[in-house]
Amino acid sequence: MLMSHARRVLKEVFGFDEFRPNQSEVINQLVDGGDALTLMPTGGGKSLCYQIPALVREGTGIVVSPLIALMQDQVNALRQLGITAAYLNSSLDAASRRSVEQALLEGQLKLLYVAPERLLSSYTLELLDRLEIALFAIDEAHCVSQWGHDFRKEYQQLSVLHERYPRVPRIALTATADSRTRKEIVEQLDLHRAGQFINSFDRPNIRYSIGEGGNGRDQLWAFLEREHPNDAGIVYCLSRRRVDDIAAWLNSRNRKALPYHAGLSQDERRTHQERFLREEGLIIVATIAFGMGIDKPDVRFVAHLNLPKSIEAYYQETGRAGRDGEPADAWMSYGLQDLITLRQFVLDNDADEQFKRVAHHKLEAMLGLCDLTGCRRQALLAYFDEHLQEPCGNCDNCLNPPRTWDATEEARKALSCVYRTGQRFGANYLINVLRGKDDERIRHNAHHQLSTFGIGEDMSGVQWRSLFRQLISRGYLDIDAGGFGSLSLTDKCRPLLRGEQKLQLRKQRPKSKRQQIKRTGSDSRLHPRHQGLFDALRALRTKIAREQSVPPYIIFHDRTLQEMAEIHPDSLDALRGVTGVGERKLQRYGDQFLALLTQYRPGAPEASEETIGRHHGLEEKNPVSSSVFHTEIEQ
Repeated sequence: MLMSHARRVLKEVFGFDEFRPNQSEVINQLVDGGDALTLMPTGGGKSLCYQIPALVREGTGIVVSPLIALMQDQVNALRQLGITAAYLNSSLDAASRRSVEQALLEGQLKLLYVAPERLLSSYTLELLDRLEIALFAIDEAHCVSQWGHDFRKEYQQLSVLHERYPRVPRIALTATADSRTRKEIVEQLDLHRAGQFINSFDRPNIRYSIGEGGNGRDQLWAFLEREHPNDAGIVYCLSRRRVDDIAAWLNSRNRKALPYHAGLSQDERRTHQERFLREEGLIIVATIAFGMGIDKPDVRFVAHLNLPKSIEAYYQETGRAGRDGEPADAWMSYGLQDLITLRQFVLDNDADEQFKRVAHHKLEAMLGLCDLTGCRRQALLAYFDEHLQEPCGNCDNCLNPPRTWDATEEARKALSCVYRTGQRFGANYLINVLRGKDDERIRHNAHHQLSTFGIGEDMSGVQWRSLFRQLISRGYLDIDAGGFGSLSLTDKCRPLLRGEQKLQLRKQRPKSKRQQIKRTGSDSRLHPRHQGLFDALRALRTKIAREQSVPPYIIFHDRTLQEMAEIHPDSLDALRGVTGVGERKLQRYGDQFLALLTQYRPGAPEASEETIGRHHGLEEKNPVSSSVFHTEIEQ
């Protein structure tokens, strides 16, 4: 009975005909009062797994969310669907907070979003004691793991929900969790009896490309110009300074970009994030402080200009691309210095030795993915215990297989140089010795008299850096914890130095040769003959979104507009059949979109975009600055 109700809600409220994989099983588990641990990739439909049960069950669904922006985005989207939802966080003033609490106590809210810190306060728990609670949803549940990349210590205290409300079903959701993290979620949140629902981690629409950076900035520009000249995307950098530099540089080349990092004020971060959600074609340049829970579906690329610290971080960050299922890129350029910096982060950390060992292992796995000569998607999925039988055909290694070379002799030269210089110098110094550079520091140390001085002058500095990086990543060299990146030999190098072992390394692609990788399939599912109508529909959507100060995708996703352009509904009843058009949105926007569709009716003379724009008030205007999300309860 409840599941038939859930199916009606799926169609009438959300506008979808069928559940995605595992959604119906998770929803059934919750509506029957059971707990669930749910792993779905970004864009896989996690939110519906708790939103629909909260609407079907009696009471209010309480959603634990770690970020203010994510709560605001979700609440705005739910209100568009006619669902009474609100949030409690530090962005509310006293009057708005009291209004939310009053609506909650009066049973007016079906969903309430709350930060873990606020939820755990005695005041909030006592408030919840007075409610009928439909369920608890713990979003971004990987934050519970101290081994993870987004650890929040408050998440480890959320087991209090089961202790205090033992009859209320709970669901923990995440897009990123290896076996260690999944086990910790179960232990920390006391989900031992929970049903576990694990979807495929594969995001086949994302093309993975990883390359060594000689000049990462120029490589990024070539990538943007070639693949995404007008698209919205995210560029990740390791430091705040580089974030600012790259954002300024992109703007100087007429690509609209905004920085985002912890050094900016809270107001600046909020404004930049809201602009990213609302404006078309904007690039955010950010540290890892940006992105968790971002619902923007049309992020066409995620670029890394530095090496992520783990495969989990890489998967989580790249997963913000292509949430709508359309083709997207995960592109990375990294270098030797990234590896040295991240290794030193691990070694200099104040954490205990076990944590350092785990962090070191995760970095090694990330390096293994970078140095791989086979299918990257197979290796990425294998990390999450998923087996992909055949190579994906949509990563750089599948589309343009890398070459390897016999690096045995060059590696022996490099390792000998490390040993003869006393194992106390970094890669740049060692390369200068190998290439025979006339350097005062080298002469001062008398290293110009060593047998390894000048024996590598036949290789460029870039080639030597690539070799040193691969020797480090493969465990032949170690980075000392002195803060200077000095290299030392490991026991693994002995057979290689004694000539008992050969070494094949990945050959660096020539920088002069522009890598041209052709996509598998079309860049868009939309036929060119529908493009004019689709553009007009997007313009109408943007106009409505600006009037309401919400992101355009909250009105309708691109996929919904594409379907409108393709099937060309000629009545409200036909419009009701379009994916993503629920009853509330049909009532609010049906007439406006139907009027525009009528202008492009099949067989009618093709109206110019200018004429259509004037008729519907869609003339291009300067983007308005985003205002703060409304916090009042919609009456």
